[in-house]
Amino acid sequence: MSGKTETGPGAAGSGTAGSGVEVLSARDVPLGGPRAMTVRRTLPQRARTLIGAWCFADHYGPDDVAESGGMDVAPHPHIGLQTVSWLFDGEIEHRDSLGSHALVRPGELNLMTGGRGISHSEVSTARTTLLHGVQLWVALPGEHRNAARDFQHYAPGTVRLDGADVRVFLGSLAGETSPVRTFTPLLGAELRLDPGATVTLATDPAFEHGLLVDEGEVRLSGTLLRPAELGYTAPGSTTLTLTNASDAPARTVLLGGPPFEEEVVMWWNFVGRTDEEIRQAREDWAAASDRFGEVAGYPGDRLPAPELPTTPLKPRGRVR
Repeated sequence: MSGKTETGPGAAGSGTAGSGVEVLSARDVPLGGPRAMTVRRTLPQRARTLIGAWCFADHYGPDDVAESGGMDVAPHPHIGLQTVSWLFDGEIEHRDSLGSHALVRPGELNLMTGGRGISHSEVSTARTTLLHGVQLWVALPGEHRNAARDFQHYAPGTVRLDGADVRVFLGSLAGETSPVRTFTPLLGAELRLDPGATVTLATDPAFEHGLLVDEGEVRLSGTLLRPAELGYTAPGSTTLTLTNASDAPARTVLLGGPPFEEEVVMWWNFVGRTDEEIRQAREDWAAASDRFGEVAGYPGDRLPAPELPTTPLKPRGRVR
């Protein structure tokens, strides 16, 4: 997925409750060039750049495709990251320069590794009437940021806990472990809570966590989170307690990982370490170099690279 041009994390607002939960609010961002759809972005922002290696979180829908036009993101490049696609409703056709041609469906993970360079397109299918999901990025650690292109697909099963259904798409939770390869320890899971249910999850105390609320109102360690808000908790806790504060089912996405200690430069669809690295990637995309390959089968032109700012891009690290 292609992000809006930014020179640094935006200001979406945050606050820390007495429980130690930091509440991050989302901002609306147009996505994907001239046929842009609007998404709600909670990462990155000035208050927090990363949660573990998670460096980007877009949340969209539910959108009536008959009114919104759905998703149509032309071929665009990535470096230094993995993209994580997770749907609640609808279907997206994925094509990339590795030659992958896959469908993103609800409850199925598509993970693409950009490494030194990859390009891909994303288009909602003709049979999609409602489009609803999240698009997430993971920053690759420095030693792996030029990793080979890769694409993985995984359909996790559902684990039933008292009052909740859990699908673990990355890492380990509730006795389930995803087989999908990542370059740093990560947690990614969808949790659906019954009305009024309270669930306590055993978690790795070395991890920081972010809980994104999709539907309903959920208390994280006593702090109320509303739809499109993300609650952050620092490392140190061996459990997380979630309570559905609404009288209807609630849905959340739980992200986690050990603090990512490297500084990164994020601009457009690139995650690098220096201004020079980002500028070279932009130049290579604009010149249609072999670095990013070609996406076969997309009926249209690729996205042009936006102009870079005249001032050097500055690296940013985690907020301590």
